[in-house]
Amino acid sequence: MTATAEVSSSQQQQAAEAESRKRERPAVQDDESDEEAEFEDDTTEPMQTEDATATTSSNANTSTSASNASRAQVTPEKARAEAAKAAAAKAEAAEVAKGNETVFSPELLRTYYARLFPHELLTSWLSYDPTNTTTGSSTSIFARREWSFTIEPSPGDEIYIRYQSFVQPAELSAAIAKRNPHKIDIGAVFSHPPKDHKSLQSSGKFATEQRELVFDIDLTDYDGVRNCGCSGAKICQRCWKMMTMAVKVMERGLREDFGFNHVAWFYSGRRGVHAWVCDESARTLSNEARSAVAAYFEVSMGTEQNKGMNLSHPLHPMLSRAYDVLEPMFIEDVLPSSGHSLLANKENWEALLGSLPPAAEPVAVSLSKKWSKSNDDSTPAEKWTELKRYLSILIGKTEGSAKSKAAKNLSTKDRIKVEQWPVETVFKYTYPRLDINVSKMQNHLLKSPFCIHPKTGRVCVPIEVAKVDDFNPFTVPTLPQLMRELDEYEKSSNDDNGDDEDGANDGGSNSSNRKSKIEFDWQKTSLRGPFEHFQKQFLAPMWNELRRERRADAEERAAMTGDF
Repeated sequence: MTATAEVSSSQQQQAAEAESRKRERPAVQDDESDEEAEFEDDTTEPMQTEDATATTSSNANTSTSASNASRAQVTPEKARAEAAKAAAAKAEAAEVAKGNETVFSPELLRTYYARLFPHELLTSWLSYDPTNTTTGSSTSIFARREWSFTIEPSPGDEIYIRYQSFVQPAELSAAIAKRNPHKIDIGAVFSHPPKDHKSLQSSGKFATEQRELVFDIDLTDYDGVRNCGCSGAKICQRCWKMMTMAVKVMERGLREDFGFNHVAWFYSGRRGVHAWVCDESARTLSNEARSAVAAYFEVSMGTEQNKGMNLSHPLHPMLSRAYDVLEPMFIEDVLPSSGHSLLANKENWEALLGSLPPAAEPVAVSLSKKWSKSNDDSTPAEKWTELKRYLSILIGKTEGSAKSKAAKNLSTKDRIKVEQWPVETVFKYTYPRLDINVSKMQNHLLKSPFCIHPKTGRVCVPIEVAKVDDFNPFTVPTLPQLMRELDEYEKSSNDDNGDDEDGANDGGSNSSNRKSKIEFDWQKTSLRGPFEHFQKQFLAPMWNELRRERRADAEERAAMTGDF
């Protein structure tokens, strides 16, 4: 039976059950016993965080068309950029053309969990046990990990289930198959299995011990600077560039400034990205240390009363590096009409010039007149360069006859404000805006990678940082697409078998070789690329390091006891 046929038959079988569930909500039972209400009680646990509540998101139109302005001079770099934008626009148009295709349903989700969800990748990662020496032990990291499910027994009726734990990975897979959760969240590793939390909390023995250092970045936090027409859950390829910028800044900071090696990035499935830092030194950070790391990256975007960012002077080396990373992207993806039009038309450049510090008013007046002339054909990038040059002259940083006179008219405070204005402007549109509360606490839950976003039907796939510029959220596979890919693969395999039986000279070796490379059904779909990259580029290096550490520990113990 094909994947599509499986979904269709299950839809018919469950139609009557769904109608019945609308009339009466079924009791939610603990997987470990037949007594009801234990899980339902967990929906009001005091440790529940903001992200751990059942919510209903507003309907999202994740498709929008991006218009690209033609340019008089086309360099190879610009040509490549225009080609990428055209491909993005095509993908977004294809998204619109799908019309009313059902991208998410309990039946599609059940098939995904049964055939495509990478149980092995997820559980082997979160076990941190490449040698499987602790598998099956109630004291293992995996057995003490909290899992949370959001289930929907009937449409619009969400039940949130916390403090689940599983001794064996197979138990987690069985629970997922049974519950068919619309959302899976992952929590901390506790001192004891979370399923026993009720009997332990009064004694004070139940506490968090470790948890990956996680970061959550969402495009809704950029609504005030998204000039592409998007807001809320709506995104387009133009505003998605802000996520690309955030990944680049955070990736370098985490690795270069803190020395973390095992950092995994994931698409949230809708409008953001998540980072999981999995080094042991990161997993064992206290809440205070996590807050300090998050605060290190945080830049205040100002308030309605105080628009300034109050950046340090001189600029912190981390922020100086971030500016070097972000300014080229700001010029390419924010300033022109193909981005957010910050310097693409008179209304917008007047607004930008109006944001200059009062001491730079002569610059604003001069450039406004110059750019408004009919014969001014400067590009947004050229305008930005010119604006920075004028500011440099004003504060005396540019050689010239006007240097000393202009500089002497400024106080030190005004000079610093003018000097930092380009940095603040670039950061306002491009610097990562963290949901800092997600990072500060060990017991904060975060959506599981590899699951499906119920509003888009898209998979929360790993993001390859080296190719983050090429990542397009509109081409991330959806549930219906994956079902079609499974059917097409299996049809192709059947055709190959038919050809082999009809007397192919290779004796079926090509077909056999093809099949021998397939271990999991997700390898038959477009999930193969991102999943295998995660396996080879993230999991394998981490496993190798853990094996070396285990071997070194064993050798040290042997040396101390004389047991070689």
